Amino acid sequence: MDIFNGLKQRMGLAMAGKSPWGSGNNGANGGGDSGDGDTGGSEGGGESGPRNPWLPGGGKSSDGRRSASIEDIFKNRGPEGPNRGGGPRGPSFNFPKRSGGKSWTPWIIIGVIALAIFMTSTHLVGPKEQGVVKTLGSFTRTMNSGLNFSAPYPIEVVDIEDVQGVRALNIPGSSEGVKLILTGDQNLVDLSYIVRWNIKNLEQFKFRLVQPEETVAEVAEAAMRASIAEKQLDETFSGQGRAAIEQNVRERMQEVLDSYQAGIQVLGVEIEKADPPAEVVDAFRDVQVAEQNADAARNQAQGYAQQVLAQAEGQAQAFDKVYEEYRLAPRVTRQRLYYETMERVLSQTDKTIIETEGVTPYLPLPEIRKRATAPQPITVPQAQSGGN
Repeated sequence: MDIFNGLKQRMGLAMAGKSPWGSGNNGANGGGDSGDGDTGGSEGGGESGPRNPWLPGGGKSSDGRRSASIEDIFKNRGPEGPNRGGGPRGPSFNFPKRSGGKSWTPWIIIGVIALAIFMTSTHLVGPKEQGVVKTLGSFTRTMNSGLNFSAPYPIEVVDIEDVQGVRALNIPGSSEGVKLILTGDQNLVDLSYIVRWNIKNLEQFKFRLVQPEETVAEVAEAAMRASIAEKQLDETFSGQGRAAIEQNVRERMQEVLDSYQAGIQVLGVEIEKADPPAEVVDAFRDVQVAEQNADAARNQAQGYAQQVLAQAEGQAQAFDKVYEEYRLAPRVTRQRLYYETMERVLSQTDKTIIETEGVTPYLPLPEIRKRATAPQPITVPQAQSGGN
């Protein structure tokens, strides 16, 4: 704090016209006080007055001034600040001169303007691109692929667009959630599909539609709802039904966009997902399982019917063959049929044949035979109680 107070006091003395080191005699005689007494007086007897540290030349003044004012401090200060070397007005930067001593600045300005005109007048259009030229804000012409030229900006403005690249639009978008559509049999189906399109007329695309992608999305949704309303729920799940719906939607969209003169070509529509609503998906699966079981039972019944019918046809053919033999030899055929029938019937029943006289007319021989052949139960003797 003492140092700052002393510096402040000396600045005040300098602004008041007094030397902070006193007069020349004091400076010469009081060298012990100032610490610089040998230089405070006139060196060599040619100068008088105190040394002023704020004056040029180390404080040696030839005009007899004995003190410095505030004007002396800012004497050499220019409009950009105090001088810091590089000449009487400080450092400066100048462009190199031409041979005649003239400046290069006009030529540099002309070069910048020429470069800007060249860059805004030359346009390189890609092989899949086209450009529209607007003269003073109005459409004048289109540019094809290659190197093209136009008037400089802002007289003519060129907008270049990719006209052959395929653009895909997902419906519904990531922020829309599910898209429920009503079918022809009053059922709801959750659909998600992709519309692929490109630009076929750049002039119409740029100046007929304000928001082309939103227009394509709205036209696609309207066409999809109209096509689904003509189909049953089962047709939306089958492959052939989906193909018919996709073709119908594409044709409807193209017809509407052409009526708008939108300059858009619809390349195709692809259905990615066709599911029932999430709220009824469990019930819908139960219905599908029941339909599958019904189809399985129906197929089983049809197979059994075909098997029985084949057997009946085989028997009918065999009967026709027997009838042909019967017509040739009726007695022999009748006797053979009788024997075959008795053999087929008696081979499946229990029978007892008795030819000896004196036997009881009724004897349950089959029952006795069953009892004789039946296994006897095994009896386990019980242990006697007592000491043994």
